[in-house]
Amino acid sequence: MAENSQPGKDFLKTRRPAITAIVISYFTGPVLARSIASLREQAEIGEIILIDNGNFAGAVTAAVEESSDGAPVQIISGQGNIGFAAACNLGATAARYDYLLFFNPDAVMPAGGAERMLKDAERLARPWLMGAKLVDPDGTEQQGSRRETLTPWRAFVEASRIYKLAPRHPYFRRFNLHAQQCPQDVALTPTISGACFLLHREDYAAIDGMDDRYFLHVEDVDFCLRFANAGGAVYFNPNVSVIHFKSSSRANPVKIEARKTAGVIRYFNTHFADAYPRPFLWLVAGLLWLSFGLLFVRRAIGKFLRLVGICARTGMRGIARARAISARRSSR
Repeated sequence: MAENSQPGKDFLKTRRPAITAIVISYFTGPVLARSIASLREQAEIGEIILIDNGNFAGAVTAAVEESSDGAPVQIISGQGNIGFAAACNLGATAARYDYLLFFNPDAVMPAGGAERMLKDAERLARPWLMGAKLVDPDGTEQQGSRRETLTPWRAFVEASRIYKLAPRHPYFRRFNLHAQQCPQDVALTPTISGACFLLHREDYAAIDGMDDRYFLHVEDVDFCLRFANAGGAVYFNPNVSVIHFKSSSRANPVKIEARKTAGVIRYFNTHFADAYPRPFLWLVAGLLWLSFGLLFVRRAIGKFLRLVGICARTGMRGIARARAISARRSSR
């Protein structure tokens, strides 16, 4: 099912758009309205395709209706939760403009951000893929907006934490680069984040879009590697700071981590099966699942302790009330 909202009155008169923005929403929450509004304010964006993978009834329409001016919004729903990668491909198929901007529903584009990304990108030779700088609301750069190529060895370094032995050794380079000095201008970067990236629609189609075998997470890491292997260049743009609120979805965090772990292992088996000994890939997979298991245990213990704390506080309040009642009776 598709639903369209009308553009603002002055939109077609004053703007010459070139970008289709694609947003995937799954129980996103109130920040979705702010995200959509920030995209509608971008002069270069001609349409917004909002893939509703699952939200409370009327939530998506209400979020869209909070902003009336700017690019029209097409809502695609009824397909259920098909996963992030498949939803991106669905949005790309429906796009009408030359460039595709994939944008998280919990992110906010700064004024003129899309125009700056496109202008910076058009100075480059195609095929290019450009990501923005993801920041917390206080402006701090987030983990994930610029990264190294994810390899089994790098995953082993992260999971085993052996980088602590020699943090500056090139063999122990971290996957995420946010702790390193941020580039002053557009820079080649092996991997950017799927939370905000721009490319030409033809270049997206040339590598068959996202690999929809990844349900959630890792699809952007896989896409960057396939894009580079096909002759493309991946860039990080520090000139555009996108506020990324993170964790706004009501999705189960344990399921998210399980899918992320399974996705990383699939990625390694797809791209590195011939480059690494099979026993080492098994070792890395084991470490990743162990890390997931420890996370699951920590969350379970945390929930148990919170429950015990609630019960204890309730019990203490009950005892206090009983003592107060007893004291009043004794004083009579």
